[in-house]
Amino acid sequence: MPPFLYTLLLYIALPFVPLKLLWRGIKQREYWHHWAERLGIYRQPKPQKPVLWLHCVSVGETRAAEPLIITLKRQYPYHQILLTHTTPTGHTTSAQLFGDTVQSIYLPYDLPFAVKRFLNYFQPQLGMLMETELWFNLLALSQQKGVPLLLLNARLSEQSAKGYAKLGRLIQTGLSQLSAIAAQSPADAARFVALGAHHVSVTGNLKFDVKPPEQSFQDGAKLRQLFGPARPVFLAASTREGEEALILEAVRGLALLTVIVPRHPQRFNDVANLLQAANLSFVRRSTLTSPLAQSVQVVLGDSMGELFSYYAACDFTFVGGSLLPFGGQNLIEPATMGKPILIGEHTYNFAEASANAINSGAAISVHNVSELRQQILTLLQNSSKTASMHKAALLFSQRSTGATAKTMALIKTHLHSSKHQP
Repeated sequence: MPPFLYTLLLYIALPFVPLKLLWRGIKQREYWHHWAERLGIYRQPKPQKPVLWLHCVSVGETRAAEPLIITLKRQYPYHQILLTHTTPTGHTTSAQLFGDTVQSIYLPYDLPFAVKRFLNYFQPQLGMLMETELWFNLLALSQQKGVPLLLLNARLSEQSAKGYAKLGRLIQTGLSQLSAIAAQSPADAARFVALGAHHVSVTGNLKFDVKPPEQSFQDGAKLRQLFGPARPVFLAASTREGEEALILEAVRGLALLTVIVPRHPQRFNDVANLLQAANLSFVRRSTLTSPLAQSVQVVLGDSMGELFSYYAACDFTFVGGSLLPFGGQNLIEPATMGKPILIGEHTYNFAEASANAINSGAAISVHNVSELRQQILTLLQNSSKTASMHKAALLFSQRSTGATAKTMALIKTHLHSSKHQP
């Protein structure tokens, strides 16, 4: 695909963008706000300090970047940290984690006029893109402006690599416009190189360096008191569409409390409707203020920013996005909390971490509802198995840290060699 055709397709799609935002805003009203920023129009004062810009699409990338942002703030106190997001939940997570110590805005759509406005307004000294954010006009215009761009915590599944390969020269040119790529694993690095990338190194996964908030253990203990300390608690975390019905089938008739936390907040009501249709006794977390009655079978986790507290409150967990082909969600967070982990077979977004967790005894992979039910029963009935997985999870997470230090060394090299001219 030639660059002009890529840009032409974006312009053709532009008139439909307001319709998409209006539609998404029906379930998540935040999509109705900050439209101007998505076109590169910003009303806040221009930064008075040199800008270090980091793009984190949504919640997962923002949380993964937390140790890096903390280190950047400490080592570069005379710079302004600018975070850009694509989703409202990413924007909200930034506010929860960093408050007003960083500047948080939306990244504009990848249209030349919008990208130019963004770069001219903030004039970043260095740009950092998290995971797999490859926007080709952004890459090209950043290079023209002399802004070094780094792709950090980079991952590229085999499936995504095949899709990018179909873009031919467009992906090759885009990757060549990156100053460096810091890959999560050797397999990720090899796939980037096969697509034509240069200056690729392996720095590890930043998510292993994310420390659970101190408050999450205390909040988790309070939550467990509300759940009922005597009853086993099974957490289905970051579930995706279609998985909740399968999970309910797996736990049917078991003597435990099931806590379901959907990945996307706009689905909270959909899952509530599913629970009602199944005639299950359930309580929303947002209304939970006193200990649950024994008759309550399910808690719907309809709160934001409490996932670590949910992990602290449970006995074992299933990490969603993996029972159906969504690629899996972050299993590193429950590992850092020492929780036994169950995952489905669809984990290409976390392929290396999932394989290592399974090999270390921290996680068990299931292929279907029947296997999920059997493993839940095993963990309910076998306390020694649960204890060994607890120890394995902690050891697995501790052995995998160190990505932040390696990434910071790469940032330092490119920041000091930056030739950006406002």
